[in-house]
Amino acid sequence: MELQTWTAPPGEPIPNHPRWPVLIYHGVDVGDGESLFINNGWGGTWTDGVFDYHHFHSTSHEALAVIAGSATLELGGPQGQAFEVSAGDVLILPAGTGHRRASSRDGFTVAGAYPPGQEIYDILRAANPTALSRITHLPPPPTDPVGGEGIALWRS
Repeated sequence: MELQTWTAPPGEPIPNHPRWPVLIYHGVDVGDGESLFINNGWGGTWTDGVFDYHHFHSTSHEALAVIAGSATLELGGPQGQAFEVSAGDVLILPAGTGHRRASSRDGFTVAGAYPPGQEIYDILRAANPTALSRITHLPPPPTDPVGGEGIALWRS
């Protein structure tokens, strides 16, 4: 399992997180994705795709495990960057991080999950003062959703 980090630039209407990088694990034995997350203390699991429009969450951090196919995901909103992801990749997005599916192939499917207490999430397309405050004050999760060391970077 290999960890890659990327810091999303600040911007409007997608704010991105002011301190924490996006974490991207490669080469993870994701299985159905949901079991991986549940076993590592994350909940609110679901299996589907990624919306094709830029959006972010201000009330939760989000983990996305690619369980099938591949896709181009744009992270960080219009000012961000495109990433190629495929089965075995897991993205951990700090609150405020924009994301959207630009294209997909071969039955692209992800499992998603959220830290304890953050399972009820919002879906926003533009920042507002209340959302920015929530993003800034949301603590790091107690555990890494794949059992790696990535979340520790958010505590330092």
